Amino acid sequence: MSTHVTLTDDSPGLGDVPGFQLAGVHCDVRGTGNKRLDLALIFSEQPAVAAGVFTTNDVKAAPVRHCQAILAGRDDFRAIVANSGNANACTGAQGMADCEEMAAEAARGLGISADQVFVCSTGRIGRSLPMDKIRSGIAEAAAGLSSDSGHSLNAAWAILTSDTKPKTVTAKFEVGGQTVTVSGMAKGAGMIEPNMATMLAFVGTDAEISRAGLQAALAAAVRSSFNSITVDGDMSTNDTVLVLANGQSGVSVEDTGSEAGEAFREALGQVCRKLAEKIVGDGERITKVVMVNVSGAPDNTAAEKVARAVGNSLLVKTSWFGNDPNWGRLLDAAGYARVGLVEERLDMHYDDIPVILAGTPQHDNLPQWKQAVSKKHFSISINLNIGQGAYSLLSTDLSEGYVDFNKSE
Repeated sequence: MSTHVTLTDDSPGLGDVPGFQLAGVHCDVRGTGNKRLDLALIFSEQPAVAAGVFTTNDVKAAPVRHCQAILAGRDDFRAIVANSGNANACTGAQGMADCEEMAAEAARGLGISADQVFVCSTGRIGRSLPMDKIRSGIAEAAAGLSSDSGHSLNAAWAILTSDTKPKTVTAKFEVGGQTVTVSGMAKGAGMIEPNMATMLAFVGTDAEISRAGLQAALAAAVRSSFNSITVDGDMSTNDTVLVLANGQSGVSVEDTGSEAGEAFREALGQVCRKLAEKIVGDGERITKVVMVNVSGAPDNTAAEKVARAVGNSLLVKTSWFGNDPNWGRLLDAAGYARVGLVEERLDMHYDDIPVILAGTPQHDNLPQWKQAVSKKHFSISINLNIGQGAYSLLSTDLSEGYVDFNKSE
């Protein structure tokens, strides 16, 4: 019998998970003098197993290298400290030293070891961190931790950059009368083209699981969530997804075939997918969120190539912004993915409205096409009818506002 997973959208975040405390504070990392929250601290009261997935960019920020270095070394992590407003990327030896100092400062305030602390940063590239402000912020956060909803949401606000709102979600399920909680928070609005994107995502759970089991579960969840979204086709230096499992529920989810194991992986997948959807929905100056579904490809890899060609095409994205059902641009993008597309076999739909059937345009449906693409949320389905491969990608339009917003820093 499968276990029902309950998902709560816009939850307080990790404060929902027993054994986690959070804080979000203002330390003026950006140097603007406003009161924007810009430093978050997440603390596990019990030692936690951790798993992580990171940017595949050859240029990796100091915090990413720090997290990767400590991840495999132990199973008793306790904290994540994260700042916004400065990426600490392309900052050389000083950047690495500053990152390690952030871990040490958090450890000092929490009474733990520095290599039990993950460090994450997001913001402008190429500038050194204002460490005097960072030190002060970490001390304030460590002294002000709480599991209440206000502190949890403050932490979610503190990691944002060009986002317009925090992104939080909680999933729960019951096994043998025990409740297991999986909760997450994320940021990301631009430079979104996984694997992965300018994106931070932190997930906490009270499930009991090994490091290897958690890493495998996270990798599977990321494939169908954070690695299946795009806003602008750019890949960041700082992408990080971290999961901490403190085992406080006493429910083992190690066995993938058990009721608890299946429910946990479903809950983790739902949390990651919902956070990914929130990232795309809050993309920089976007007006459309479009699901690109590709099927009938030679294999899944080929289907992904087609979906990304369509979802990242500037001509396609600008036509979405203009409410223009320009299927010719879609077909062109699918073709230059070069997966062996046979035009005479291809079917295409806007939502459930036929656009092309067996390679033949269905021009009589033009009014319905226009109606479909004028909505904020719609789908494009492309069936190549040459194989069994399938892939879905969540994308956005590209607006004049995006260009104006990003033309300078």
